[in-house]
Amino acid sequence: METVLARLTCATAGKSGKRHGLLTMLGVAGMFAALAAPAIVSAADAPRRPNIVIILGDDLGYADMGSFGGEIKTPNLDSLAKDGVRFTNFYTHASCSPTRSMLLSGVDTHLNGLGNMNEWIAPNQAGVPGYEGNLNHRVATLPQLLKGAGYHTYMAGKWHLGKAPDQIPAARGFERDFSLLDGGGSYWNMMNITATVPQSLYTEDGRYLTKLPEDYYATKTYTDKLIGFIDANRGDGKPFFAYVAHQAPHEPFHLPKEWRNRHDREYDKGWDAVRQERLKRQVEMGIMPAGTELAERMWFVPDPIVLAPASRYILGKKMELYAGMVENMDHHVGRLIEHLKKIGEYENTIFVVFGDNGAEGSDLFGMIAGTPGSRDNLFAAINWSQTHPNAWGDPESWVGYGPMWAQVSMTPFSQFKGWLAEGGIRNALIVSGPNVKRPAGSINHGLMHVADLMPTLLEVAGTSYPKASQPDLPPLIGKSWGPVLAGKADSVRTEQDYLAWEVFGSRAVRQGDWKLRWQIKPYGKSDWELFNVAADPAERKDLAAQHPDKVKAMLAAWESYVKANNVILPSRGPFDTLEKDMPQRVTVYPGFPPLIYQRQFVPPKEMLAEPKP
Repeated sequence: METVLARLTCATAGKSGKRHGLLTMLGVAGMFAALAAPAIVSAADAPRRPNIVIILGDDLGYADMGSFGGEIKTPNLDSLAKDGVRFTNFYTHASCSPTRSMLLSGVDTHLNGLGNMNEWIAPNQAGVPGYEGNLNHRVATLPQLLKGAGYHTYMAGKWHLGKAPDQIPAARGFERDFSLLDGGGSYWNMMNITATVPQSLYTEDGRYLTKLPEDYYATKTYTDKLIGFIDANRGDGKPFFAYVAHQAPHEPFHLPKEWRNRHDREYDKGWDAVRQERLKRQVEMGIMPAGTELAERMWFVPDPIVLAPASRYILGKKMELYAGMVENMDHHVGRLIEHLKKIGEYENTIFVVFGDNGAEGSDLFGMIAGTPGSRDNLFAAINWSQTHPNAWGDPESWVGYGPMWAQVSMTPFSQFKGWLAEGGIRNALIVSGPNVKRPAGSINHGLMHVADLMPTLLEVAGTSYPKASQPDLPPLIGKSWGPVLAGKADSVRTEQDYLAWEVFGSRAVRQGDWKLRWQIKPYGKSDWELFNVAADPAERKDLAAQHPDKVKAMLAAWESYVKANNVILPSRGPFDTLEKDMPQRVTVYPGFPPLIYQRQFVPPKEMLAEPKP
């Protein structure tokens, strides 16, 4: 099938054959702008269109924000929740670049180029369309279409969708950008993780940077740049779309010293206690229904009660740093909000806030740096050498917080980033602004998906997806939230509509209250499991044996998804040896084994005696 770019090139070449001149003049983004141009005419006499701001937290957990039950102080993000609506049933993908690809294209990952992450494309997927590892040119992007509809388009933050000149933000519709092209790295400088990719790559307005600005700190600099973009065009009457793709709170946990100790010793109590406190608040708020259970603690994570005080302190300090990362991000979100208020744009701005996937519970550093004696491990040991807890947060330190705290961030769900359990793909969502007509501060439980943002925001902008004029464009998989935001519906999906996922060989389908899931052992059963996630959001009770007809019906939906999206299960993946490498999975029961919870027995005083002579 011809790509969209090829079709456009041929269509505009004409008899003169001067394709190159037109492509040079317009660029790929300009082509899509031309497609959307009629929307400008139709909207010319319409009321002023709203600005659009997407705030994306990298590995931000479902329960981290105060408005979703967290003890972490996020007053600015919570203020958006207070003015808008919180959505409790919102899904992304299990990893960062797949989510970002659907956000910006509205198309399934297996068609838009992120059928697998660039870092993990399997041998049987290599060279197959849809598995390029970057956002491909068969899709139109949200900034391209919004730009064509008369919007300024700005981006600041992490891209992770391609590094070549035709793949960077400026080539995919962003008028202004300051972007980290890699999936992560230092917050202080350009240091990356591996010996073969020792430096992270950045672009600004379509040019590759040779160095970073003075006094660079990722979260602050992204905010500074975005405010500058907005101010540069203020007063020309055009609305703007701003994509604020924060690196925070993705590890390594780098942050200024004054943000590191705001929760001093608070997390020494351990992960079980913090999860219980978060769930209690979620139920009180209405985020979770009464009677919700916590997912069982991961079988390889200890009960913190068995740890020595020093161990609890060190592990708690990691969570302190994570909390500081989230609070620092919130602070800079507050700077953006205050600036929009100062220039009179806040009331006319739609905010969309969410995290890109579940919290990070894997040993990301170990996975990337490899084993001792390897090339990359040596590089990491030299360049990420600040391992003392007093240096955590500084340049050249690398701190993550592990599966125990990732489960806290994803309260009450099971598992975390990289997996298709609820803890890998379910995220907190806040939407506020002039298009939201539901009661301020309200909560909605309708089934939502990140791919819904493309049709929703095109509708807000008064334009549409150009499928009719370009039939080779892949179909959008999302649904506009317009009726829900307007208060005319509680969900955009019926009980028959379904969502589906595949990444790293894991598979899942969500339809109505039900979820069908396949994951390799020990995180799954290497077989299909069935959960009623409305009644059991922690996925504790596999109901596949009790409901074989439901399994059969949802498997049919899965097969339809595979066929429609050319899903190719990978022949290799990051978790191939996991069952062998990890402790055998066992069920975790509170209070078991009694041995570790026993205390010294104290006899009654009246029965105490000295030994007889």
